[in-house]
Amino acid sequence: MTCYGNAQNSLEQLLDAYNEGKIPYMFVDKFSKLQTESVVLDAREKEEYEVSHIKNAIHIGYDYFKMKTFKKLGIPKDSCIVVYCSLGIRSEDISEKLKKAGYTNVYNLYGGIFEWKNNNYPVVDTIGKTTEKVHAFSKEWGKWLLKGEKIYSH
Repeated sequence: MTCYGNAQNSLEQLLDAYNEGKIPYMFVDKFSKLQTESVVLDAREKEEYEVSHIKNAIHIGYDYFKMKTFKKLGIPKDSCIVVYCSLGIRSEDISEKLKKAGYTNVYNLYGGIFEWKNNNYPVVDTIGKTTEKVHAFSKEWGKWLLKGEKIYSH
């Protein structure tokens, strides 16, 4: 049997392989109804966020995420916080940091912005205009983005 680094057949298998499951998932259909009541955090890098993001998402990044900087946003610790990235792997890491810092109502968006777009929910560009473009992170991860226009850099 040959093993490939990212040969999972389903999103569930992929997330199970990379995530520890310490943070509950919020599925896109439920999130679409709670989006306006939630603090939405984008845990992707700035280049990805600038291509498109979920409306009203606050960019917090991943590689350079600092809790000290995050706390300056003044988000109450009991707020409903939904963190996303491309698929839900980086966002779990950031969500765990938020939980450890005392945030009590933190969720990881299942399937991230890819699953959001795959279910026909809109994404916006830096000026708030709806776009079909989504940063696909890499060719390997981009296979999970089934709808929209894949962008690898801009």
